[in-house]
Amino acid sequence: MTNTLTLRSLDLPSIHKFGIGFDSMFDELNRIQNQQTNYPPYNIVKISEDNFLIEIAVAGFARDEIDIQLENRVLTVRGTKTASAHDYLHKGISDRDFVRNFTLAEHVEVNHAVQKDGILTINLERIIPEEKKPKTIAITYSK
Repeated sequence: MTNTLTLRSLDLPSIHKFGIGFDSMFDELNRIQNQQTNYPPYNIVKISEDNFLIEIAVAGFARDEIDIQLENRVLTVRGTKTASAHDYLHKGISDRDFVRNFTLAEHVEVNHAVQKDGILTINLERIIPEEKKPKTIAITYSK
C-alpha cells in the first residue's frame, strides 16, 4: 500500500526558519499568497522582446484617485475612491479601493502611464546596461 501526501496549504512561517539568507524570496511568496483578490482586472501585454504594457481596468476612478509608485522593483498601483454625493438607484460599476502590486524584473524601467477609456496603461521597458549584454570576443590568429 502506498501512502500519498497532499499539500493542501503552504505554511510559509514554518518553512521560513529553514531558509536562512532567503528572506526576500519568502517575503515575495508571502506577498503573493496574501494577494487573494482579482480586482481590478488587468492584462500584461508583450509588445516586443524588451517592451511590455500593464493594462488595468480603472473605470470610474478620477485622475487624483489613482497613485503609482515604484520601490525596490515592486510597482504598486493604488486606487482610492472618494465618497460619492450621488444617490444611486443601481450601482453596477465597482468603486472600491484597491492595491495591485507587480514585481518587476531586474533592469525593467517604467516609462510612463496613461489613462484612457477606463484603462490605465503602464509602459515598461527592459534596459540592459552595456556591461551586462553579451559580447563577442575577437580571436587573433598567429602564424
